[in-house]
Amino acid sequence: MSMAGSNGVSISVSDEEECDELGRTRARVRRKRKKPSYRAKSELAQRVIRWLVKYWLFLVFVPATVLLLYEASRVGRKTSPEIDSKHSSERARVEKRPMMNLNRLEPKYRFVHGVRERCLKLLPQEDLEHLDIPVDEGSTGPVNKVLYISERDSLDLEGSTVLSSQFTETTRFNLFTGNQTLDQREKSFKVNETAMVHCGFYSDNGGFKISNEDKNYMERCEVVVSTCAFGGGDDLYQPIGMTGASVRKVCFVAFWDDITLSAQEYAKQTIGEDGFIGKWRIVVVKELPFTDQRLNGKIPKMLSHRLFPHAKYSIWVDSKSQFRRDPLGVLEALLWRSNSILAISEHGARSSVYDEAKAVVNKNKATPEEVEVQLTQYRLDGFPEDKRFNGKKALAEASVIVREHTPLSNLFMCLWFNEVVRFTSRDQLSFPYVLWRLKVPQNIHLFPVCIRKDLVNSMGHIRKARPLIR
Repeated sequence: MSMAGSNGVSISVSDEEECDELGRTRARVRRKRKKPSYRAKSELAQRVIRWLVKYWLFLVFVPATVLLLYEASRVGRKTSPEIDSKHSSERARVEKRPMMNLNRLEPKYRFVHGVRERCLKLLPQEDLEHLDIPVDEGSTGPVNKVLYISERDSLDLEGSTVLSSQFTETTRFNLFTGNQTLDQREKSFKVNETAMVHCGFYSDNGGFKISNEDKNYMERCEVVVSTCAFGGGDDLYQPIGMTGASVRKVCFVAFWDDITLSAQEYAKQTIGEDGFIGKWRIVVVKELPFTDQRLNGKIPKMLSHRLFPHAKYSIWVDSKSQFRRDPLGVLEALLWRSNSILAISEHGARSSVYDEAKAVVNKNKATPEEVEVQLTQYRLDGFPEDKRFNGKKALAEASVIVREHTPLSNLFMCLWFNEVVRFTSRDQLSFPYVLWRLKVPQNIHLFPVCIRKDLVNSMGHIRKARPLIR
């Protein structure tokens, strides 16, 4: 195609060339490429995804298998370092516990009719140094002799080997206690000149084994202060505040088991070659008869007349306390001065057995079922809901027990022990019942809380006792 003008230059352009030029421009636009770095990242991500999809099973199961094998190896090797570590943490916790009461000797006071007076009225120090143990004048009470039932008796004990079906599942009778029937229980509360009663140590195979060496020492004791810690329980606190006379005349005996022995040795409390730690003679008991450590603790607490056959007096102190007064002075103040055969610390919070039973259940000290069994029997026996008997507060706290070993007090402790075995381990529930059944409370001295606080430094329980595993 050609074009002409008078003053211009003619340029001929074909349609084909115009189309080629436009095509080259469009081709350049289509051939524009992405940046190389973006392409590389995209390809890497795709490769990773493909690899994960291909090997996911391997990635999940291999770490899981390794973890499983590691945990299995840990379960299979409970080594002594683990146990030592556990003991170390427990000891560190105990050492952090404030021991503000330890070794305190200052007396306690109370106000009586507006007058401040000392709770425990001991004799002057010079008189305490010259105290002598009274001469035994023989029993003058309603009970002159107590016989203890054992499997060696040839008498017909009316089915003593048959457990009462009513309480088969709720009692802990065994070869140590003998199987006291309900009929035998009822007869045991009848006060006669000669009493026959179950009182532990029923069979030679009943447990609570003590070495001959320790037995020989215990048989020589005339006055004894005792405590016990079974199952690794509390630490041992040395008695303080004694006169020279008590150091010479009084035995201090602590009953342990192998668990406590191990725990105390770990805490650097080692028994000397003479069998003592400080003033305490340590008696390690073998073959404890109960899996419940609370019941095992009732044996030295309530049956000191069986453990110390020639002792005239005993003072029981719970393991949570440090005894801090002169033993002979305590006997004079709480027994000899008032002509009592048994002195025990009264309860500071409650007076009624039935109120105490509610508190025991609420604090998970016993199950509602076993408490109800005990209260049901007491109601059937006619036990009243009175809070005081003969003007005395009947509910005892019982962490300190001071007594003369007379036939009557020995019978009382046997009956109390049998109630604890038959029903619950909470001896506070059964003490008022036994006091009521014997009907001889005139020689029983329940002293107020402030006297107990003067007798001991209360440290509280350090650790929970471990139950025995049969």
